[in-house]
Amino acid sequence: MNWITNYVRPRINSIFSRREVPENLWTKCDECGTMLFHREISDNLFVCSNCSHHMAITPRERFDALFDGGIYVDVPVPDPVADPLHFRDQKKYPDRMKAAQKKTGEKEAMLVGEGEIGRTPIVAAAQDFGFMGGSMSMFVGNAIIAAAERAVELNRPLVLFSAAGGARMQEGILGLMQMPRTTIAVQMLKEAGLPYIVVLTHPTTGGVTASYAMLGDVQIAEPNALIGFAGARVIEQTIREKLPEGFQRAEYLLEHGMLDRVTDRRHLRDELVTIIRMLMGMTPPVQGDLPAPEDTPQLAEAPADKPKK
Repeated sequence: MNWITNYVRPRINSIFSRREVPENLWTKCDECGTMLFHREISDNLFVCSNCSHHMAITPRERFDALFDGGIYVDVPVPDPVADPLHFRDQKKYPDRMKAAQKKTGEKEAMLVGEGEIGRTPIVAAAQDFGFMGGSMSMFVGNAIIAAAERAVELNRPLVLFSAAGGARMQEGILGLMQMPRTTIAVQMLKEAGLPYIVVLTHPTTGGVTASYAMLGDVQIAEPNALIGFAGARVIEQTIREKLPEGFQRAEYLLEHGMLDRVTDRRHLRDELVTIIRMLMGMTPPVQGDLPAPEDTPQLAEAPADKPKK
C-alpha cells in the first residue's frame, strides 16, 4: 500500500476542494434548465434571462417591485370563521392552514396593500399560489371586498393580480359563495366610476376565472400564463376533440379577444401607470419625477368630500 497515494493525496485534495457555498445560491429555470444566480434573477423580477420564462413570485415580492420604493401599507382584512365545516381529509383543515402559513409566512392566500406607483395612488390585491394553490376562500372574498371598499373610500383604482386553482374545497359551498360576493365588490367599483384592472398570472383557473378575474375594465396577462375554467383534459373528454396547440395560454386568449394585453413582468409596472393615469383622467407620467419614499408609511386618509363607509 502506498500511503502517499492512498491517503495523503486524497486528504489534501479534499481540503483544497472544500468550498463554503451558501444554500439557494442558484435557481434552475423550469423551462430551459438554465442555472441562474439568485441575485440576478431577483433583480430581473424572477424572469429567466435566457428564455424569458416567468417564474412564480410571492405577493410581497410583487408589491416590493410594484410600489414606488417598495413602500406600501397593508390594508386590514376581516377574519372569517375558522374551519366552518370542520373539514378533514388526510389532515384537518386547521393543520393544513398552519402548514401553509409556515411555508409562505403569510396569513392567507391574498394580500391587499395601498400605495403609489409612478406617483399614482392605487389599491392592489395579489393572490399567492403557494398558499394552498391560491384557492378562493372566505378570507380571499373578504380581502377583495376590503380592497374594493378601500378603493372607493380613497377614490383610487384597484389592481388585482390573480393566481389560483379555484375555490377552496375545505370550505365547500362557502368557498363557492365568494364568486357572487366578489362580483358585487367589482360592481361597487364600476358604480363609483373607478378603474378595475386585472393581471392574470400563471395559473388562473376554476371559479376565479368565473368571477372577479375576468371582470376587469382592462385584462392583462403575463406571458404563457395558464388561464381557464376547466382543465384541458376535461374539455377534451367532454367535446371529444383534440384542443389546438397553446389552448388556454395567454397568447391564445389574446388572439381570440379574451385579453387586452400580454405584458412582460419587467414592463408591467410602467404599463399599469400609463393605463391608470389615462383612465383616471390624469396627466401622462413623468419619468424620473419620483419623490424620496417616506420611512414610515401610513394608511391614507379618505377624501374629505366623500363620507366613509
